[in-house]
Amino acid sequence: MSDNTSTPQGSGASATAGLRPMPKVNKITVNDVIDAFAAGLADFRRAPVYGLAIGAFFALGGLFVVLSAAALNMSYLSYPAAAGFVLIGPFAAVGLYEVSRRLQNGEELSWSRIFGTMWAQKGRELSWMAFVVLFIQIMWMYQVRLLLALFLGFRSFASFDEFLTQVISTPEGLMFLAVGHVVGAILSLILFSLTVVSFPLLMEEDRDFITAMITSVRAVFTSPAPMIGWAFVVTAVLIVSMAPAFLGLVVSLPILGHTTWHLYKKCVEIPEETL
Repeated sequence: MSDNTSTPQGSGASATAGLRPMPKVNKITVNDVIDAFAAGLADFRRAPVYGLAIGAFFALGGLFVVLSAAALNMSYLSYPAAAGFVLIGPFAAVGLYEVSRRLQNGEELSWSRIFGTMWAQKGRELSWMAFVVLFIQIMWMYQVRLLLALFLGFRSFASFDEFLTQVISTPEGLMFLAVGHVVGAILSLILFSLTVVSFPLLMEEDRDFITAMITSVRAVFTSPAPMIGWAFVVTAVLIVSMAPAFLGLVVSLPILGHTTWHLYKKCVEIPEETL
C-alpha cells in the first residue's frame, strides 16, 4: 500500500522541482531609465553600422506601407497605417538586443552572428510574440475603419489632403481624431506592457511567451511611473522620427532598441534554477 502511494508523491515532487522559477522583477526609478538610455546611446556609438542598417531597413518598411496605401487609392489611411507599422518596432529590434547583449558580454560582433540569432527565433517562443503584435495591429486598423465610418461616414477620399481637410475643419473630423488617439493610446499602452521586456527576455532565455508577457506586465506594474514615462518618450520619439519620410527612424530606432535592452537588464533578473 505504501509503495503505491509513494510513486505519485515522488512524481509530484519531481514535477515541482522541474518547474522553472519565474523571473524576478526589480523596481526601477527614473534615474535607471536615464542610465539605460545612456548605455543604449553608448552601444549605438560603439556599433553604429548595425544600428543604422537595421534602422534603415525598418524605415524603408514604413515608407513602403505608406506608398502602398497611396497606390491603392487609400491615402487617407496613410497616417494610421504608418502608426500601426511602428507597433512592430519591438520585433524588429531583436537584432539590436543581440548587439547590446554581445557588447555587454564582450563577445564578438558580426553580421553572421546577429542574423543567426534573429533567424534562430523562428523556432522559439519569440515567434509567437509576432502574432500578439499582429493581433494588436489588426485591432488598431479595425478601430480606425470603425471610427471613420462612425464619424465621417462610409466614404472614400480622393487624396490625403482632402482627408486631412475634412478631419481638421469639421466637428466630426476633430472628434474622430480625439477618439482615435485615445483608443490608439490605450492599445499602445497594452502592447507596450506586453512587450517592453518580453522580447529581450525571450531572446536571451528559452522561456514560453506567456511567462514573458506576464513578466513584462509585472515590470510595468512594479515601476509604473518610470515605465509609462519611458512609453511616452518612445511614442514621442517615434512620431517625430516618422515625420521626415521615416528617415528619423534610421537613428532613433537603434537607440531605442539598445536602451530597451539595458532597461530590461535593470528590470528583470533570471533566478538560478534549482537542481
